[in-house]
Amino acid sequence: MIPIRPKQPDGSSTSSPPRRDKQAVQTPSPSRIASKPVPERQLRSPREYQIDQLKRRFSPKETVDPSTGETSLLFSLKPSDPDFPYDLEKLECDLRIPQEYPRQPARLLVKNKDIPRGFAVNIERGWDRLVQERKGKGGTLLTVMNALDRRLEGFLAEEKKDTVKITVFKDSRHLESEPSGVVGMGKEVIREVPKSAEQQQPKPKPTPRPYIPLENFTRDQIAEAKARRAQEVRQLEARMSGLPLYHKSSDGVIYTLPLDPKRRSSLPSGLQSVHSVQLVIPLLYPLQPLRVLLNDVDADEAEAVEELFTQKAVEQKQMSLTSHLNYLATNLHALAKQAAQEKQKAVQAAAAEEEGKKTAADEEAKEAEHVASAADGERGHVHVIPRPLEWTLINADGSSESESETGSDDDDDDFELVDGEGGNTFGVTPGTALPTATAERGTAISFPSIELHGIELLQVTLLSLSVKCNRCKTLNDVTSLQSNVEKLASCKKCATSFTVRFRAELVHANSTRAGFIDLSGCTISDMLPSSFIPTCGRCSTSYPSPGFVSVRGESTTNVCRECHARFTFKIPDIKFLTYSSSSSSLPPTSGPKRKDQKLGLHAGDPLPAKGACAHYKRSYRWFRFSCCNKVYPCDKCHQQAEDHVDEWANRMICGWCSREQNYRVENCAFCGRSVVRKRTGGFWEGGKGTRDKVLMRRGDRRKYRNKKDGNKANK
Repeated sequence: MIPIRPKQPDGSSTSSPPRRDKQAVQTPSPSRIASKPVPERQLRSPREYQIDQLKRRFSPKETVDPSTGETSLLFSLKPSDPDFPYDLEKLECDLRIPQEYPRQPARLLVKNKDIPRGFAVNIERGWDRLVQERKGKGGTLLTVMNALDRRLEGFLAEEKKDTVKITVFKDSRHLESEPSGVVGMGKEVIREVPKSAEQQQPKPKPTPRPYIPLENFTRDQIAEAKARRAQEVRQLEARMSGLPLYHKSSDGVIYTLPLDPKRRSSLPSGLQSVHSVQLVIPLLYPLQPLRVLLNDVDADEAEAVEELFTQKAVEQKQMSLTSHLNYLATNLHALAKQAAQEKQKAVQAAAAEEEGKKTAADEEAKEAEHVASAADGERGHVHVIPRPLEWTLINADGSSESESETGSDDDDDDFELVDGEGGNTFGVTPGTALPTATAERGTAISFPSIELHGIELLQVTLLSLSVKCNRCKTLNDVTSLQSNVEKLASCKKCATSFTVRFRAELVHANSTRAGFIDLSGCTISDMLPSSFIPTCGRCSTSYPSPGFVSVRGESTTNVCRECHARFTFKIPDIKFLTYSSSSSSLPPTSGPKRKDQKLGLHAGDPLPAKGACAHYKRSYRWFRFSCCNKVYPCDKCHQQAEDHVDEWANRMICGWCSREQNYRVENCAFCGRSVVRKRTGGFWEGGKGTRDKVLMRRGDRRKYRNKKDGNKANK
């Protein structure tokens, strides 16, 4: 029977309360809680039991200290996280287990040589915290080691602890008691030979570095700085990780990057050999200053340049890491020149100070001599002071001349300071492109109005071009051009050979140039559908090969295979800029220059009337005739407009997307649409009828072979 729910006085029926999937008893009774069983051996001797667990798990090297009875286990802990971000293959552990364990806790010592001591201290203190958290809960050393494996990334991400290095100095006080000019060596005495006048010149003392006190930052500032550092480091690794000189330290602080100065010939001789730089990125960048170390250069000249770069980085904190690297590559010669000027000023100031001291001493000596001569009733004598070497100037014609011979101390019109650049002014202009090994020659291909949404980098992997032969002006297609791979082809009309070589570059928000093209025997006409590989702007992951095929006017949208972020790129326009002519020139042809036909077409837009004309209303394309290189809808339109015999057209323009291409019979190579009207069916076949009995209509008498079967058509 169906139960009838009683109604309420107001006429509404009662309903049961909604069902809730919750536990009936929130807190279980203590008498019903069963503790986890503990092995009997662990209860008898927990120390030996836990040591045996570690031996079965890690196979360590065991040593026992006979004086204290402490057991040392040496083993390697490999991080089990497959996405472990640090360059740490394994953690070398030294676990010290005292004899009174578990009354006294075990200690962990990190033995890795490639881990800075400050981060090793973080891991050891993290072990101590894990031991304290599991104290009294029945945890074993193996469970603590597993917890350390899970939280190893967090311990390494903590701020590096400050450590102290103790240095022992040699006592040399017994050498200070020796007289000046004499060095005692046992019973022998060696006297120093007096130096010449040139060697006795005072050398300028190096300018001491200013002391910069440590600053205190709030938690919000530290969190913001870490987020910005992670983002900029990820961008730097995405752009530089594929270069040959790239290297990253294990702690992620020092990056070795390639450096190609824009004006290498303007650098001093000690800096011209630089090809790489060490970029030191502090953990609290940009709160802490950025520093660089130039490799394979003169240390004295490089130190001043590095200090100037650090000052510029502190002044321009809003610049990213790649912008700082661009600035260094573009203005390294300017920094070197500024450092040389500051060094020269320091030398002049030191010389002036020394000269002032010497002049004051001479004046005091003259005054004392004058007083002595006056007391004795004798006249003073004239003393000749030798000319200092720094007073000798170099004349403009290369001759040496003293100031006394010039006639004036302030006239410097006959002297000039020759600069290595021939009088170039000193200026600092931030760079706009990454230092790259791609030489700027040939023809550059760029996308001026490219639209990148959610894309950090875009690279052309397979480039397809339409090139024009230099001899017969015939358009030819060159497809699947890879970077730095030369391709040899020949013209399909005159069989003239030509070569094409593509040197790719990365396209990003600050650079629209996709690379350079070296041509020989031909010129570029247009870009055909090519393959692109984008890099996600959120996770900096490149799309797997072969990427996407796109062309001018098309918008490509997809999602990242790593973080599933949506990205889109579109190339509205393509520009070709010739830096230097790399194609072999042919002898000029006789006769007047042929005028180019201006059609005013835009890629992606349909042709007028979709390319159809009065002669062929079902043809949706225009043809480019090779006889005059002009475009007409059909051969009859060409005969009406021109006074010569038409030749076979080998190029066509699609009536749906207005893109020029090689002749195709049915469809467009870009948009894929049909350029001829397809037949509507198989019934009439253009008015000729059909003999296919399957396609013939039921009322057709020819559908049935015999007259007897033909009566079916009358029914």
